[in-house]
Formats: sequence, C-alpha cells, structure tokens
Amino acid sequence: MNPSTQKPPGWARHLQNEWLLLVFTLLALTLAVLDPRPASDYRRWLQLPTLAGLMGLLIAIQGIRDSGLVQHAAVAVVARAHSLRSLGLLLVSATALLSMVLTNDVSLFLIVPLTLAIGTISNLPVLRMVVLEALAVNAGSTLSPIGNPQNLLLWQHSQLPFLHFAAAMLPAAAVMFVLVAAFAWLWLPRDRVALSPERIDGVVASSRLGACSIAALLGMVLLMEYGQAPLGALLVLALFALLARPSLARIDWLLLLTFAAIFLGLGHFANLPLVQQALDRLDFGQPLTLYASGIVASQLISNVPATVLLLERAPDATALAVAVNVGGFGVAIGSLANLIALRLAKQPHGLRLLHLVSIPFLLVCAPLVYLVWRWLG
Repeated sequence: MNPSTQKPPGWARHLQNEWLLLVFTLLALTLAVLDPRPASDYRRWLQLPTLAGLMGLLIAIQGIRDSGLVQHAAVAVVARAHSLRSLGLLLVSATALLSMVLTNDVSLFLIVPLTLAIGTISNLPVLRMVVLEALAVNAGSTLSPIGNPQNLLLWQHSQLPFLHFAAAMLPAAAVMFVLVAAFAWLWLPRDRVALSPERIDGVVASSRLGACSIAALLGMVLLMEYGQAPLGALLVLALFALLARPSLARIDWLLLLTFAAIFLGLGHFANLPLVQQALDRLDFGQPLTLYASGIVASQLISNVPATVLLLERAPDATALAVAVNVGGFGVAIGSLANLIALRLAKQPHGLRLLHLVSIPFLLVCAPLVYLVWRWLG
C-alpha cells in the first residue's frame, strides 16, 4: 500500500475532529506564558457555573435519548406533518419559542436530538434543519431577558423591569425571527414527508430512565435559574451514577473541555492591554459605534465575552444587548449555541454549511435590525 494513501491512526483522526479544542488550548497556554495572570483571573474566565450547567444538561439529555422518549416524540411529530417545509417551520418555531423560556442552549439540547431522530425515520434534511435551528435559537432568545447569558447579564445590569427589557428587544427579535422563518421557507424543500417504515420504532425503551431524566432536566434548569448550577450538576451526576451509569459513558465530555479552553483563551485575550487600549479610542456614546463594536467583538471572541468586555463602556444596556445578539450570527464562534448545535448534530461538513448560511445572514440581518431598532427606538 502506498504510504501516502494510508489513513492516520484512530487517535489522530479523532484529534483532527477536535480542532477547536486544540486551537483554543494552544491560545490559552500561549497567553498564559506570554501574559501570566493571578489564579483568580483564570477562575473567573473559566466560568465554572456555565460549565457545570452544560454538564448537567448533557447528562439529562443523554438519559432522555437512551430512554427512547426522543424517538417516540419524533414519530408523533412526523405523523402530524404534511410536508418537509411545514415540518421544518414547526421545528424552527418550537426552537425559537423554547429559547425564550428555557434559554438557548437548553432548547437546542431538546430540539436537535429530536431533529436527528426525525431524520432517521424520514427524508428531513437534518443538517439544514440544525443550521436553521441554530439561527432560530439566536433569534428567539433575543427577546427574553432570560433567553441567553448575555441578556441575563445585561438585564440584571440595567435593572429594567422584565417586560420593559423584553419590549426594548422586541423590534430586533421580530426582524431576526421573520428573516429566519422566511429563509427556512425558501431553503427547505416542498416535498412531502417520506417515512422509512423499517426505521420507525416509537416504543419507549425505559420509562423509568425517561422519567428520571426529565426530572433531572427540569431540576437542572431550575437550579441554573437560581445560580446553583454546580449543585445541580453534582446531583444529576450522582443520580445517573447510581441509576444509569451506561448513559454517562456516552456523554460528550470533550465538548466540556472545548468550552473550558474557549472560555480561558477568549477571556484572557479580551483582557490584553492592547485590546483595552483599542477600546479606549472608541466613542461608545455613538449608537452606530456601539452597535458595530458589539457585532465585531462577538465575531472575534463570542457574544458573551463581548458583553463582559463592553458592559462598563456601553451607556445603553439594551443597545448593547441588540448588538451582541445580532453578533451571534456570522462565524460559529459568534455564539456558543452555534457550537452546541453542531456538536449535538455531528453531521459531516456542518461547520462549512453553517458559515455559508450564517455569514450572509449576518450581512443582511445587521443593517435591517439597526434601521428598525433606531426607527422604533
């Protein structure tokens, strides 16, 4: 066999698929060597409550998958759909609505596995749907003060009443959702849903595991809402260690390591003296400057770190909220929800398709949102 045609060993292929983990680990280590900081800074950048929340959600959703409840729900949803377009719009709308109440990452943990299950029994274009759901979760969560981490942070910082904050975000969220729905309508095929009878199995494999997993998910969301994510993660982990240990073996633990590396690398980068000096030269009292800065910063360091970076410099918290939520579109790193969606789906060429869609979407969405927001504001 020609050596040039030999495939790399399994571990090498696995590492090739973890390029985000490798890149951001290298970034974090390089910055730690070139610009050492106190241990307290690294603990703050690591965002342990966020990582704990993700761990608890991953465990609970894996239990729901293993119980067969997702497959059962998939059969029920497909039975009521008449076309791929209507099925897709139903999933997009459900994703957006759930993200307003359960936050963007929780809604993806629920909808993406359902989408994958539907794809196994029908001709639904799974990768297209996952990309659309990543867009929809960003649009839907924009409206709610608790829809995503950046909104929660800015809502608490602004001390606005819940409904006042939501009203301020409504024009931007409406434009974003209309664009996502219109794009879904144009992009999804009009074909009827074609079922694969040999793959349909709507039987719940374990009602006990399903009930425990749903209870764990609800408890995790509740504890996250009250700032007790580490406690919730420990309780969920202990529950599954006792009752469903095989599910723990199927958790995507490398996803947690990837987010830890991203948090450390981007958190340190945002606090470099050169970055701070560049921000000092900008006039954030100008609405367009603040808007553009929030979007650009989100493309470089993700929208949650961008919010932290600009929080004390922005004179208007809701204006910054609009900017960083729009900045969730574009490159995958713009919102961690994009990475969660792609990681849950594990579809070939997912990152490429997301960028082919999301970057043009940002270029269309950003000016439209700004014009509507300024006109109505």
